[in-house]
Amino acid sequence: MIFGEIARKVAHISGFLALSGLSGVALAQEVAPAPAVDPAAAAPAAAPAAGAFQPFGADMINGQPEAGAYGFQPQYSEIGHDGLWMHDALLMPIITVITLFVLALLLWVVVRFNKRANPVASKTSHNTLIEVLWTVIPVLILLVIAVPSIRLLAAQYEAPPEDAITIKATGYQWYWGYTYVDNGGFEVISNMMSEADAAAGGFPHQLEADNRLVVPVGVPLRIQTIGADVIHSFGIPSLWFKIDAVPGRINERVLTITEPGIYYGQCMELCGARHGYMPIAIEARTMEDYNTWVLEHAGGKIAGAEEPAPAAEVAPEAEASAAPAPEASASAAPAA
Repeated sequence: MIFGEIARKVAHISGFLALSGLSGVALAQEVAPAPAVDPAAAAPAAAPAAGAFQPFGADMINGQPEAGAYGFQPQYSEIGHDGLWMHDALLMPIITVITLFVLALLLWVVVRFNKRANPVASKTSHNTLIEVLWTVIPVLILLVIAVPSIRLLAAQYEAPPEDAITIKATGYQWYWGYTYVDNGGFEVISNMMSEADAAAGGFPHQLEADNRLVVPVGVPLRIQTIGADVIHSFGIPSLWFKIDAVPGRINERVLTITEPGIYYGQCMELCGARHGYMPIAIEARTMEDYNTWVLEHAGGKIAGAEEPAPAAEVAPEAEASAAPAPEASASAAPAA
């Protein structure tokens, strides 16, 4: 019995010493310094890291409503310039002249043809010249308005060119999702920015979004819209752009922004309880900046390129600003 106990103790001590030796070897292997690497033999340099794109600040806001203002906002699209010219240079002068002319006629009738000035009423029933004039002159005015009006209407619904960049705007209850069809198909979810964050950046509350719709400036854009649940409407007043987002149906229009900057819009179709809290924030950048931004998203690629950007984990700040409801938000990734 005593011999057996002594043997067992010796076996335990031997096993313990063996395990300790193996652990020491493993620990020595873990802490051993890594061999020096020749910089010249390192992997080739990658494209600029994610985060190189810097969003515009409040000083770049071009299109937004102004307190106490009236009329249209300044226009920053090709079609907007034509529409604003027609309103300011054609319609308003014609409306003003007609209004003043009718007012003058009313005053003249009140003074010249009242009962005191004409105790015996005239029995005149027709005046051929006047009847011809008040028929022909309005027809000519309508023709003057119709020609540029029809031209403007046709231009607003002109088909986008083949090389236009396609972006699909999906209206959700109650936020927007932007899918970059020609740049890898990734989607960016855009919610209204909180009041505290908007105030910290100097942005207008209820107009600024946590993720803007970034687009290139001076390039035709094929904006496609669809509703995920109910009818929404994608409208940006300073770009003369408005198109409905209808469930089960793709609508599209062409948009070309003429200047870099930030442009604000909102959903313009009553779509539920939080209809007033789904703003549209567009950031127009140079094509170089736009491509940099695209490559910072998982799966993003320059239009026409074969390889997308590699996927990467979402940064903590991007994860915090993601929408609560959609399937996936755009993830940040190193540039390809």
